[in-house]
Amino acid sequence: MRIAVIGAGTMGHGIAQVAAMAGYDTRLTDANADVLATACDRIQSNLAGAVARGKMTQAQLEAATATLVPVTDLQTAIDDADLVIEAVVEDLAVKRALFQQLDGVVSDETILATNTSSLSVSRIAEATKRPARVVGMHFFNPVHIMKLVEVVTHPGCDASVVGEVRACAERMGKTTILVRDTAGFASSRLGIVLGLEAMRMLEEGVASVVDIDTAMELGYGHPMGPLRLSDLVGLDVRLKIAEYLHRELREPKFEPPRILREKVQRGELGKKTGRGFYEW
Repeated sequence: MRIAVIGAGTMGHGIAQVAAMAGYDTRLTDANADVLATACDRIQSNLAGAVARGKMTQAQLEAATATLVPVTDLQTAIDDADLVIEAVVEDLAVKRALFQQLDGVVSDETILATNTSSLSVSRIAEATKRPARVVGMHFFNPVHIMKLVEVVTHPGCDASVVGEVRACAERMGKTTILVRDTAGFASSRLGIVLGLEAMRMLEEGVASVVDIDTAMELGYGHPMGPLRLSDLVGLDVRLKIAEYLHRELREPKFEPPRILREKVQRGELGKKTGRGFYEW
């Protein structure tokens, strides 16, 4: 199977890495050549770290590197691809435009997958003439560490497509869950509620950032507290998802807290800017 990953940012480079590690002929592309170059550096750093920790051999590193090809031209990246995984900005209009473009240039048998964490897969699929071969593959950050892939199906999706992408993700070492296409799916809906409530608690002075996170880590066994996780995801991303869920589901629990809006306005977006709820 040949896999093309479109978008070499936080999620895209991770998806390309695990695809290459699984032995898939993988092409990674991005409209920004600098982003693509940075992605390749990050992948090499991740692989080298895995070798240093004894998680993989030098030979496995070299094999993964050989199967992963960075490509600046979109058409070259998707030529003969069996599976195209989109990992661009979390914007419905942008994703629909990309899928409409892809629909006209890839094979009729190519599966088009979106890595969206909350947007309607049905709406994305409607931008194509092949909704049966469009599916959601929601990976989690950091992709090379997190074991879950949320496979999102919709009424027009072919069952064989669901089976193929589940098998593909499992070969990448992931556990898959099957979720019906609904705003926020399963993971984002639950994660956003917890994160937003933690922010409201901080606003109300219930406890400090560290103590709120520690409560969930030690009291409930979460590997990471909701505020630290929000910083890693990106507060701008959290805000967009919360706004979308609030608009779609019309429930007060998804309304973004003031503290989140203010931090995004100040450019305090979490780890990627050096400051969010924590100093990085």
